[in-house]
Amino acid sequence: MREGIIVKALSGFYYVRTEEGLLACKARGKFRLDGTSPLVGDRVQCSLDASGGARVDQVLERRNFFIRPAVANIDALVFVAANANPVTDPYLIDRVSVIAAEADCELIICVNKTDLDSGDQLRQIFCRAGFPVVATSAQTGEGVEELRDLLRGKVSAFTGNSGVGKSSLLNRLLPGISVPTSEVSEKLGRGKHTTRHVELFCLEENSYIADTPGFASFELEMMRPVPKEALQFDFREFAPYIGQCRFPDCSHRREPGCAVRAAVETGEIGQSRYRSYLRLYELSAQLKTWEIKE
Repeated sequence: MREGIIVKALSGFYYVRTEEGLLACKARGKFRLDGTSPLVGDRVQCSLDASGGARVDQVLERRNFFIRPAVANIDALVFVAANANPVTDPYLIDRVSVIAAEADCELIICVNKTDLDSGDQLRQIFCRAGFPVVATSAQTGEGVEELRDLLRGKVSAFTGNSGVGKSSLLNRLLPGISVPTSEVSEKLGRGKHTTRHVELFCLEENSYIADTPGFASFELEMMRPVPKEALQFDFREFAPYIGQCRFPDCSHRREPGCAVRAAVETGEIGQSRYRSYLRLYELSAQLKTWEIKE
């Protein structure tokens, strides 16, 4: 029995990196029977059969997993954004921040394409909210070493709207892997999905990066449903004010004596983040009780 990490899943094969090397494995039939499926990032046990083929026998306990990107055991989710062709909507980042918080996963904001636009406004929004933020340019190499330092010792997944330069950054971080890139449409303001599958790349010992297919927008089903009452805990800057409101069941929307709204008015909580909270609260309020599972 050998233990390793799935670094790629493609065409029915799971490519497992072990101490002995890379194994192309099929999954045992039991995974189909119990409705589970191995994911890139899974720690697994695998074995060789008499004919020399390999198979995944067991998926070890997961720390977390994500629906999109479809990866497991992620320590840090890196949202690559840009303020130039395409311009990233901060609301997209806020939705990913909720997904990361629910999975007890670090979120790193990478504002790319600084050779075209500094992205200062995006950086200020998320620095203020307490997230690690790094400014990069895949073209000039600015910030790439700082980003590398943030990824050291972690399994990280890159995601973000299409065309922001995720693949170009990977090519900077991992020279020689030649991740395909494409031009961004000037008319549509977005790029083509150059990444077709999830794959883990070894940055250095005990450090992996997952390149993932990009997205143009988030749909509700792409994140696990969060009860509206629990959403406040996924906004880290709300923490000092939760429990300080006049009403213990305050939703932080219209109630008098709300400590969170007061913090927004005084500038302690950013307007952009608060608006995203309100939008996400409305989405969560539409959920039926049976749709929310532990």
